Amino acid sequence: MKKFSLSHSDFDSKFAFTFSLMRLMGFFVAAFVLCSVIFSVSIVLRDPPSDAVLREPSSLTPLFQITQDLDNDTSDSVELLRDKLLGGLLVDGFDEDSCLSRYQSAEYHLRGLSGKPSSYFISRLRKYEAQHKQCGPYTEFYNNTVEQLRSGKFTESSPCKYVVWISFSGLGNKILTLASAFLYALLTNRVLLVDPGVDMVDLFCEPFPDASWFLPADFPLTAQFNNFSQNSDQCHGKLLKNKSVVNSNVPSFVYLHIVHDYDDHDKLFFCDEEQHFLQEVPWLVMKTDNYFVPSLFLMPSFEQELNDLFPNKETVFHFLGRYLFHPTNSVWGLVTRYYQAYLAKVDERVGIQIRVFDTEPGPFEHVFDQILACTLKHKLLPDVNHQQDATNSSGSPKSKAVLMTSLSPGYFEKVRDMYWEYPTVTGEVVGVYQPSHEGYQQTEKQMHNQKAWAEMYLLSLTDVLVTSSWSTFGYVAQGLGGLKPWILYKPEDRTAPDPPCRRAMSMEPCFHAPPFYDCQAKRGTDTGELVPYVRHCEDMSWGLKLVDSDTYR
Repeated sequence: MKKFSLSHSDFDSKFAFTFSLMRLMGFFVAAFVLCSVIFSVSIVLRDPPSDAVLREPSSLTPLFQITQDLDNDTSDSVELLRDKLLGGLLVDGFDEDSCLSRYQSAEYHLRGLSGKPSSYFISRLRKYEAQHKQCGPYTEFYNNTVEQLRSGKFTESSPCKYVVWISFSGLGNKILTLASAFLYALLTNRVLLVDPGVDMVDLFCEPFPDASWFLPADFPLTAQFNNFSQNSDQCHGKLLKNKSVVNSNVPSFVYLHIVHDYDDHDKLFFCDEEQHFLQEVPWLVMKTDNYFVPSLFLMPSFEQELNDLFPNKETVFHFLGRYLFHPTNSVWGLVTRYYQAYLAKVDERVGIQIRVFDTEPGPFEHVFDQILACTLKHKLLPDVNHQQDATNSSGSPKSKAVLMTSLSPGYFEKVRDMYWEYPTVTGEVVGVYQPSHEGYQQTEKQMHNQKAWAEMYLLSLTDVLVTSSWSTFGYVAQGLGGLKPWILYKPEDRTAPDPPCRRAMSMEPCFHAPPFYDCQAKRGTDTGELVPYVRHCEDMSWGLKLVDSDTYR
């Protein structure tokens, strides 16, 4: 029998073929593993923020810790998307590049929302957005009602009625009153249109999809905005005073004067009887410097709707603010650059907002003493050791960043120097920062307002907040952040108050000039004692604010 044998050349060819086949199989296996990894990573990182950058682990704590278990990748991505939309407050589909803050803000508000919005509130927002798209600027309904406004004759009822917000007062007041006007629009099925003033477009992104909230430049009443007052013939209070309100004769528009100097007739706006007349008027033009939401909660006609919208009463501005107010890209750049440079890599952030209502610019020693008394007494900041030059601390000390905002640099400099010159008794490392010190309030200056808006937002990103009495700047920060601040009492006779501060009852702003009138009894009354969820403010005894009724019953 002939034996079978391989020559050296045959063996080499066979070996080369086998080796090549093994290499090819290895390539396919490696490619399959690589594709699996890429697919898994793509699920986890679906819809990343458009400013996504590599960060040190400690620089910005992620909203959700992505687990290594690939079975959970899809659910993690869904949760990330939900938080980006703030529990349903926001809708997807906006051009992200045109307003980076809308979807990126969730990365910086590390605590998330304070509470969960009611499903009814979310459904009403979606209904309003559809209504705004149907009735917004230059739609057929808008054009028809504007034409009636120009003619001065109200000829036929329209499915679209409007409340026009006049840009007025300082930036903090504008934000609070705009939220108030929007809630009133929700309650009365009106569309809110915003007077852009000199810089509103430079400060805030459009909050509603597919339609602008800004009033067109050719709106026929714009030229009269600055002249509207209690003496205007179309003023609601004057119409009541002159007994000119007749339900059969509906005017094309009514001016609502809800400014701090409004009189008893103007305040009848908060009575149901007057709302019955106003609901027929196609255009309501509102000027206000008050966060008037608490008085809406005292009106029987709105009571059930407001209970359904906000089961927890102290979340009203928190939810409205996070829904409505998104900084423009220019402002958002100020926020994010400062946050990453000074606030991101610390263990705790403490915000201190200082507003001094004094004719002289300061700084004042009694205000500095009050700040220290409050923050040290309540252990918001550590005390310093005046007897030692340095401490022998082992390991990595805890770090705190103190963000201070004030028109004056003096308070910041004193606190900064204190923590530079002496070690803390706890061993903590404290950095003190102040973004700007403009000297005085410059209400109509664009960059001044952009910096002010950025600083309000930065304060809202802190873990602990100290604010000044009466200051709407502080109200905005606490509301956006969902924070119950420590409120510095207003000094009298340039003396630091004792106690220096107290904890706020709720995160809600204060209504500084509420009416004290019982519409049904037609007599004066203490409106801070009517219901458990409307109380007098901590910083202004005659003011009103919303609280959690379960806590303050």
